[in-house]
Amino acid sequence: MTILVTGADGYVGWPTALRVADRTDERVIGVDNLARRRWVETVGSVSAVPIAPIEERSAAAADTGRDNLSMIDGDLVDRDFVAELLAIHEPRAIVHAAAQPSAPYSQINGERANDTQHNNLQTTRNLLFGLQEVGLGETHVIETTTTGVYGAPEFPIPEGGAVMEHEGEREEVPFPAMAGSWYHLTKSHDAANLRLANEQFGLPVSDVRTAIVYGSSTAETREDDRLATRLDFDYYFGTVAHRFCAQAVAGYPVTVYGRGEQRKPFVSLEDAVEGLARLALGDSEKRPAAHTVYNQVTRPISIVEVAETIASVGEDRGLEVAVEHFENPREEDETHRMEIANDRYADLIGEGRMDFEEGMAEVVDALHERRGTISAHEDRFLPDVLE
Repeated sequence: MTILVTGADGYVGWPTALRVADRTDERVIGVDNLARRRWVETVGSVSAVPIAPIEERSAAAADTGRDNLSMIDGDLVDRDFVAELLAIHEPRAIVHAAAQPSAPYSQINGERANDTQHNNLQTTRNLLFGLQEVGLGETHVIETTTTGVYGAPEFPIPEGGAVMEHEGEREEVPFPAMAGSWYHLTKSHDAANLRLANEQFGLPVSDVRTAIVYGSSTAETREDDRLATRLDFDYYFGTVAHRFCAQAVAGYPVTVYGRGEQRKPFVSLEDAVEGLARLALGDSEKRPAAHTVYNQVTRPISIVEVAETIASVGEDRGLEVAVEHFENPREEDETHRMEIANDRYADLIGEGRMDFEEGMAEVVDALHERRGTISAHEDRFLPDVLE
């Protein structure tokens, strides 16, 4: 039996593949076409932490006792490739983390919006139909969608469905797609496709709606420099927390748009990897018999609190960090008090493994070691117009 991890060269996918391989004697197959590396290059940026070539990563995995982990270079947009991959390896579980993951990148222009939607939707459909067509209807599909599918409603966000009432009748319905970018809409559509695949094909599905992920490493990636996962800090591929950390390290003002009181959901890299690994390794008796949604989030945090936490962490390390407010280029409620349920996810992982301040300290330290790289790419902190 095998476990398949797609997007296995990525920020979350790589440490997930390592952790799964650590905890099983089964064959773990990582699949990636290395597109994330190319996308970051096209916006003129780099990973702050150097990323080893995939051959070196694989060698390091074997050297650290994970010789059950193999990497395959392949494009999941190619339907024939997916069919052959599934037929040969017959995975009992798939962690599907492959995607163009950046909302700002998808918003640059129509070409990138099209590329994002074609890539993300095609890969998921190919996997779902491929499993059905090769007769793998018991394979557990675990996809990292995003809490961004919920948008920013004024009511508490449930973990999955919501109750709709009309003319005295009540029914639980899928949460509406309120995404605010071309990228987030791909995940809304993926969530709907996962639900349909469960209904039509009977595939066990875990829709893991992942929050903004922070952190520079996991226990596994710290074992060898060649196992390091990427750490992006630019406007397009760096999360808001990582970008603020980079600004602090570079002596650049931490740029809060507007009041910054709106809360966003966050989860540490360590906790995100743990949740995905536990779902992948669960035996058949514990797999969901139906469609299950997990809100992979530990807690919402306001943007201004993110900035102030990073400023405090930086000052503890002798950095002079200024938090400045700028006119908000986005149309959003700058005081939105997000509430989001996470009961299923909390039951899955138990106590969180890294709190936000600890995570910011880890990221600031990692970026400070690479401050030359950060300073050389200061112009990537803020958006520009790319051709």
